[in-house]
Amino acid sequence: MARTPRSLAGRVVAITGGGRGIGRATALALIAQGARVAIGDIDAALAERTAEELGSGTLGLPLDVTDGASFAGFLDQVQERLGGLDVLINNAGIMPIGPFLDETEAMADRIVDINLRGVILGSKLALGRFSERGSGHLVNIASTAGKAGVSGGATYCATKHAVVGLTEAIRQEVRGTQIGVTVVIPHVVNTELGSGLSHTRGVKLVEPEDVADVIVDALQTGRYQVYLPRFMGLLLWSKALVPIWLSELVTRLLKGDRVLVDPDHAARAAYEARMAQTVSEAASSPESTEPEARVA
Repeated sequence: MARTPRSLAGRVVAITGGGRGIGRATALALIAQGARVAIGDIDAALAERTAEELGSGTLGLPLDVTDGASFAGFLDQVQERLGGLDVLINNAGIMPIGPFLDETEAMADRIVDINLRGVILGSKLALGRFSERGSGHLVNIASTAGKAGVSGGATYCATKHAVVGLTEAIRQEVRGTQIGVTVVIPHVVNTELGSGLSHTRGVKLVEPEDVADVIVDALQTGRYQVYLPRFMGLLLWSKALVPIWLSELVTRLLKGDRVLVDPDHAARAAYEARMAQTVSEAASSPESTEPEARVA
């Protein structure tokens, strides 16, 4: 007998990187379920504008996921203005692509800071609050690149592998409590981050709304691991059961090894420019010389 989905009405949800893409779509889907939503984004003006567009009392707040004080302050404001935190969705992430040897140290640091340290930091802060309240749900957004290495995105893949492992470990630590944990593992999503990328044969582009829908479902059912498209879970699982040469052959036949290698640079120009800017801003920040100030 199927379990009755949990109601999300009145639940307080905080979403990182919520100004656009998956974060925005998820906020909209949760609002439709009656949740009280706050979105945080490094672009404070975008967060406020998106919150106004979403309506329903949505909060749009500034958030730098690499800064402990900023993240703690974000969650404090959410609790003060909306109530006790029920859900944190660690969605913020970046994906600059290109040959590994061409990647600058500054870019690698930025990818790791946002995609991994930001998730570690947010998870710790949220779990502390959940433990005090006796319940809560942590959702970490990973990627199929967190289950298989992909040419052109070595450091990105490394961070997403780490997010998958981190979430699995957290799940084991909170087992037996009322704290839920979910890791979402989508293929290429039709957002600015995924713009201009090649497609794997037979795998359609995932829409942000598709990711939002599975997040809502996971929160309602307590589901731990979610793949998009769903058959990607079976495909990636089967890779571990065959010799590496066969796995790589299938990947090449499906052109899965070319997804990040042959992008449409014109289509990605705006995104890549924004990534270069965020690296530049991080390098010029006074805190960039004080690692302890940004890592909790």
